Amino acid sequence: MSARDWIDKDFYRELGVSSDAGDAEIKKAYRKLARELHPDANPGNDKAEARFKAVSEAYGVLGDAEKRKQYDEARSMFGAGGFRGGFGGGAPGGPGSFSDIFGQAAGGAGAGGGFGDMLGNLFGRGRGAAATPRARRGADVETEVRIDFLEAVKGATVPLRLSSPTTCETCAGSGARPGTTPRTCATCGGVGLLSRSQGAFAFSEPCRDCRGTGRIVDDPCPECAGDGVSTKTRTLTVRIPAGVEDDQRIRLSGQGEPGSNGAAAGDLYVRVHVTPHPVFGRDGNNLTLKVPVTFAELALGTTLTVPTLEGVVTARVAPGTPSGRVLRVRGKGVAKRDGNTGDLLVTLQVSVPAKLDDAATAALQSYAEATKQHDPRPELTAMVEKARQ
Repeated sequence: MSARDWIDKDFYRELGVSSDAGDAEIKKAYRKLARELHPDANPGNDKAEARFKAVSEAYGVLGDAEKRKQYDEARSMFGAGGFRGGFGGGAPGGPGSFSDIFGQAAGGAGAGGGFGDMLGNLFGRGRGAAATPRARRGADVETEVRIDFLEAVKGATVPLRLSSPTTCETCAGSGARPGTTPRTCATCGGVGLLSRSQGAFAFSEPCRDCRGTGRIVDDPCPECAGDGVSTKTRTLTVRIPAGVEDDQRIRLSGQGEPGSNGAAAGDLYVRVHVTPHPVFGRDGNNLTLKVPVTFAELALGTTLTVPTLEGVVTARVAPGTPSGRVLRVRGKGVAKRDGNTGDLLVTLQVSVPAKLDDAATAALQSYAEATKQHDPRPELTAMVEKARQ
């Protein structure tokens, strides 16, 4: 993609966010659109696939802090929407034109940065590095997977179907039909830039014949139409480590979009969603469990048998234990790869019967009469008495 193509695009509009949106808002917007437009959710829908690619391209820029900074600087300098009429609307090739704006001072004049340096970095062309098109690392890709609670605790290996841009297998990324090779662009000599002189200065712009790549594909690959990249649905085997938490991201190095001009591929980030367990909860490395008990068990004391993920354990409840007390069972929590293992936290909760038979009612009335001198809420009683005075 040429410099003009990138600046002309409004990546904020693609994601439906404002230009001052925070990283979290941008990421949330991308994830929502990616789920809606994913090819797996829209089989045979070419329009949705095209939007999916556009959204992925936009997030590849706005999701990278350095790329976003450079993109914003270029837009503020030249105006969103490209160079139409910018800087006095100079004639093609003249002062104020696209090529003039992208120019650099010859012989190092004014070499303290400026338009040429900033945009050179933005579009992969550093100052004084015009010998070959600059290699660019592939964009990172994010996808999601859902696993159950036990898989999150113990770890699991899950298959992952992913539709994303990848190096074309037919042409091995060259963009040319198998058996042919791209030729060096005769217009720019393979540099990807065209230079011209104007007075004491030399100006450069991306070559329009080869779109800044330095190569011409005469016989494009039928699979990728000469891009060297195609959208493929592939299946990866992802190892989910033991102890992974809900909404945690796992990084798979080199499994993102392919790089250009021999650069490394980006990374794949797998966001893990954990289905809640019907009995156990989780607090960091600790498992949590709520156990209903009777009033008599708390008042008189008892020994409870409670489940764990590996069997059962017993927990001693001392006489007079209040409702809501948390008992700790050491070493029965989540074991992580660093060797740390959490505990099982058992919360005791009094269970009140919804209905009592005559015998139970009589027994409770006798108990209430026997303990009527005991005030379970003396502080509140004192406040009420004071308020009545």
